[in-house]
Amino acid sequence: MDSYVSPIAPGRSYYQDTVERPRHPRLDQRVETDVLVVGGGFTGLSAAIHLARAGVDVTLVEAHRLGDGASGRNGGQMGTGQRIWPGEVEALYGFERSKALFDLAEEAKAHLFEFIAANGIDADLRMGQLSVVHKRSYVPEYRGQVEALKARYGYRSVAFMDAGETAERLGSRRYFGGIRDGGTGHVNPLKLLVGLAHVATASGARIFEETKILSTRRENGRTVAATARGEIRAERILYAVNAYGPGLDKAIDAHVMPIGSFIGATEPLPDSAGVLPGGEACDDSRFVVRYFRKSVDNRLLFGGREAYTSEAGDITRHIRKQIAEVYPHLKGVRLTHAWGGSVGITMQRLPFVRTLSPGVTTIGGFSGHGVMLANFAGRLYAERIVGNRDRLAEFEALDIPSFPGGSRLRAPLLFLAMTWFSLRDKI
Repeated sequence: MDSYVSPIAPGRSYYQDTVERPRHPRLDQRVETDVLVVGGGFTGLSAAIHLARAGVDVTLVEAHRLGDGASGRNGGQMGTGQRIWPGEVEALYGFERSKALFDLAEEAKAHLFEFIAANGIDADLRMGQLSVVHKRSYVPEYRGQVEALKARYGYRSVAFMDAGETAERLGSRRYFGGIRDGGTGHVNPLKLLVGLAHVATASGARIFEETKILSTRRENGRTVAATARGEIRAERILYAVNAYGPGLDKAIDAHVMPIGSFIGATEPLPDSAGVLPGGEACDDSRFVVRYFRKSVDNRLLFGGREAYTSEAGDITRHIRKQIAEVYPHLKGVRLTHAWGGSVGITMQRLPFVRTLSPGVTTIGGFSGHGVMLANFAGRLYAERIVGNRDRLAEFEALDIPSFPGGSRLRAPLLFLAMTWFSLRDKI
């Protein structure tokens, strides 16, 4: 068993005990490349794969190990559409653009399903998603969302659940109704990431771990990125760092905020526990969302404590308390793993894509929706570079505002706001 512990995220994840994570070398040489990808998560690996398959010379560097960031430690849920409801996107950008973004997200979902199957990746893919209501007053809104998804967006894989059906499918009477989505699913994210890395190297991409970019400069029309023991000269750079890019560029710092999210894994549960008998994943209607699902070996993986500071505290205690609120009969259940990490969010909870300077692009801010969107965004970046088409422009055209408060007050203001929303969730 790999005893490695990530230096950038607390706790050891359950996923680390389910897959062997190969090591990649550190960079200790000078490299010439067409595209330098900074960040070894879903976005970066997907971009590397599709660039390499198109004949582009691509080099990927990860400051720590592949999977140390959110891509290897998240809840594994995909969802449908963008991170926020289609109606919320409509209010920001109108129906035509909302529909285009929804369709793009649906293509992202189909792409991921097809990629997993075509490349034989054992990612523990299971189908089904439940989005449930923790306040009775939210029930009409969720019923309306089902109607809108079917009538306005042509998405017919959803159905509204009353309180009885919700209790039956959850194995809990804590919620008042919700939406059942049979067109999406959930995965073991680290298994998916290891599979992506294997495909990337097999496609010809060079991958270096524990290789941090210390500085960049322009020289003879190329960007030179310096590392501790080498340098990389590239025509183009993709920053695919999401929540783990402080200091790389002021625009990334201003628009993508890291927040902490924490997950616990129980010991394997007996079938008699009655938890999620259909095997769906679940998220609830709290602003500070709770999300949970069962693993293939029948553990409950429960994420529910977002933290807007850098302190994880006692992850196990908080997660066990929240599990007991949803499943009282699991009070005192043993957690075999508890871990956390940072997720990159934006003010609108929509992706942040920006050309920072000639040849330098950043993609991130998936706001908890990255399993599906980050993988596809990497492919869209490759399409742009190869010149086939430029659907990445759909994301780049979004008017994502910066977080208020500047570099000094941004995090404290967000902490205050999230504390207020957390209190509102309880009222």
